[in-house]
Amino acid sequence: MDEVKKQILEKVRKNKIRHIQLWFTDILGRLKSMEISDSELEGALNDGIGFDGSSIEGFARIEESDVVAMPDPATFQILPWEPPEGPVARLICDVQDPYGNPYPGDPRYVLKKLLKKVAGMGYVYNIGPEMEYFYFKNAREPEVLDMSGYFDLMPPDLGTDLRRETAQALEAMGMKVECTHHEVAPSQHEVDLRHGDAMMMADNVMTLRFVTKEIARRNGVYATFMPKPILNENGSGMHVHQSLLKGDNNAFFDPKDEYNLSEIAKRFIAGLMKHADEIIAVTNQWVNSYKRLVPGYEAPVYNSWARRNRSAMIRVPLYQPGKEMVTRFEFRAPDPSCNPYLAFAVMLAAGLAGIEGNYELPAPIEENIFQMTPEEKERRGITLLPGNLYAAIREVSKSALVKETLGDHMFEKFVRNKEIEWDNYRIHVSRYELEKYLPIL
Repeated sequence: MDEVKKQILEKVRKNKIRHIQLWFTDILGRLKSMEISDSELEGALNDGIGFDGSSIEGFARIEESDVVAMPDPATFQILPWEPPEGPVARLICDVQDPYGNPYPGDPRYVLKKLLKKVAGMGYVYNIGPEMEYFYFKNAREPEVLDMSGYFDLMPPDLGTDLRRETAQALEAMGMKVECTHHEVAPSQHEVDLRHGDAMMMADNVMTLRFVTKEIARRNGVYATFMPKPILNENGSGMHVHQSLLKGDNNAFFDPKDEYNLSEIAKRFIAGLMKHADEIIAVTNQWVNSYKRLVPGYEAPVYNSWARRNRSAMIRVPLYQPGKEMVTRFEFRAPDPSCNPYLAFAVMLAAGLAGIEGNYELPAPIEENIFQMTPEEKERRGITLLPGNLYAAIREVSKSALVKETLGDHMFEKFVRNKEIEWDNYRIHVSRYELEKYLPIL
């Protein structure tokens, strides 16, 4: 047994931990878990724990399959609250087949494959997500806790206290919280994580969602990462700040460029723009995701990039112009309910396609696109992102880039899951239809 595993066993013994949760993620980004006792931990660390692999296939479960949850020792953390039965720890797992090979239906494996490729090119893919979410009084109706707005400093309310408690819990689990604040909509909040390598950040996103919801539950309220829970209010996004590091240098930085962007950065951004329609079903995977991506709010609608235009799909921040290690861009389309492993993987794949294909970056769009005529938008090559899940499914289902990134098994399962969701939505009779049509038809 290696030294890290020995250290985990010693921490469990020293802290009198009796229960360890083994976390893994399904295709749709929903956190799954099974719990073992401390007496089973050594065996789990060495050989994993078997379970039914169909449980990670989302809505598209067909038949049972034997797989193994293999804990990643680097993810061991003690949960930052203590139930009556004593402290509980968690380990995030990779999913393998019974012979020890990576299971093609494991989202973590999809990202791991691509990170291995980018490492072979000499890069580290750096991610910094901004996670927006709402607090409501319950899970049945979007009844807000406050009427504050963007960055408001009001007398402390329950939302402010919950946000602070969440940040402290995340830091107790080894995560670096850069900033928290109130967002634009009533009862909407944001937690920004300090950047790090993509695998660690995908694990952190899964952890943040769990911790946020659990702390809210313990305080008698409900936290949701649903993209658009309130009509006529801004939805919740997950702006993803990205850069490529090469050794101690930022490969996206060029001090001589007017935007301080290197050719690598420009091609990476161009790749995201060219393949945005294909990957949007992964980064914005729910029917509700497209209720957020509508004109009139801060969420992007048009495929464009800019420096100051906050409605652009991609923005190059100007917080500290000319400073190498803060040079980056943010992809503003994704929402916080995506599967972060798959979302980060397809973003990276699109960027690498831009680098490898020498894609040319168009000029930035700093003007208000909503005020442009259709002819002006067409002349400048500004296109709309898919407007609903069905349109996004059509794009992703024919994408060679997404299929190669996810692998055949994951790709087919993901597309099938989205088709099932759209079919379920399509046949649903909504309150809007009853109120509009029943009295007149």
